Amino acid sequence: MADLITIEDPDDPRLHDYTGLTDVELRRTREPAEGLFIAEGEKVIRRAKDAGYEMRSMLLSAKWVDVMRDVIDELPAPVYAVSPELAEQVTGYHVHRGALASMQRTPLPTAAELLHTARRVVIMESVNDHTNIGAIFRSAAALGMDAVLLSPDCADPLYRRSVKVSMGAVFSVPYARLTNWPRSLESVREAGFTLLALTPDEKARSLDEAAPHRMDRVALMLGAEGDGLSTQALVAADEWVRIPMSHGVDSLNVGAAAAVAFYAVATGRPTGQDGANPPAP
Repeated sequence: MADLITIEDPDDPRLHDYTGLTDVELRRTREPAEGLFIAEGEKVIRRAKDAGYEMRSMLLSAKWVDVMRDVIDELPAPVYAVSPELAEQVTGYHVHRGALASMQRTPLPTAAELLHTARRVVIMESVNDHTNIGAIFRSAAALGMDAVLLSPDCADPLYRRSVKVSMGAVFSVPYARLTNWPRSLESVREAGFTLLALTPDEKARSLDEAAPHRMDRVALMLGAEGDGLSTQALVAADEWVRIPMSHGVDSLNVGAAAAVAFYAVATGRPTGQDGANPPAP
C-alpha cells in the first residue's frame, strides 16, 4: 500500500518530478534524462499503469484521494496530498484534473523489432508539435495502425501534453525512433513495406486510387504541420498519395489528415463489388 503524505512546502524535494511542468524546453530534456514522464488525469494515470509503466509517485489534491483510492492501495509508490494552490506553485499551472503521476519510462524497442510483426505503420518526420503527436497517436490507436516510427527530431510522445491529448493512446501503440534519417527508410522498405508519402501535391494519387488497404504491408509517411514531408523523404517514398479536397481547401491539419489516411490504410473507403461507391439505401 502506498504511503499518503501531506506536503505543505512547495520547495519540498520530494516534489522534484513535478516542478516547472510548463517549461517545455526544460521538461523535454530533463524527463528523458531522468527516465520519467508525467501522466495527468485519472483516466491517463490508470491507462499508464495498465500499460505496465511503473509509478514513481502521485501528486493529488485532497478531493482526488478517494477517487484514486484503489490505485493508492495497489501501489508501493508514495502519494503526495497537496492543496490546489500548492500544486499550482509547484507545477506552474492550475492542475484542473487534480491528479498527476510521475511514471518510469521503459526502454524503447528498435524499429526492426516493430517492423517484424507490424503490417500498418505510421512514419512521422519532424512532427514537433506535442498536440499533433498526441492526436496522431490517438487516431493510430483507434483506427488500427500497428506501430509508429519517428524521425530523430520528432517531439516526445511521452511529454505531458502529448499524453494528455492522446488520452493515453501513446501507451497503446508501440513506437521507435529511426536514428539515421532518411536513410533508415530503406530498412522499412527492406522489411517488405510500401512507403506511401502523404502530400497535397497534385501529382500524388488519391488514397482511393492507391487503395493502400489492399497492400500487404504499408508505411504511411507524415510530415510536420505547414512544411510537410521534406524533399528527401518524398524522394525516398515508393508512391505519393493525397486526400482529395473540396471548396478550395488545399490541405488539412496533420492530425486530421492522419485520421483520414489511417482509415483508408486500415479499411479503405466502402465500395461496391465493381469498385464504385455503393448506392444510397
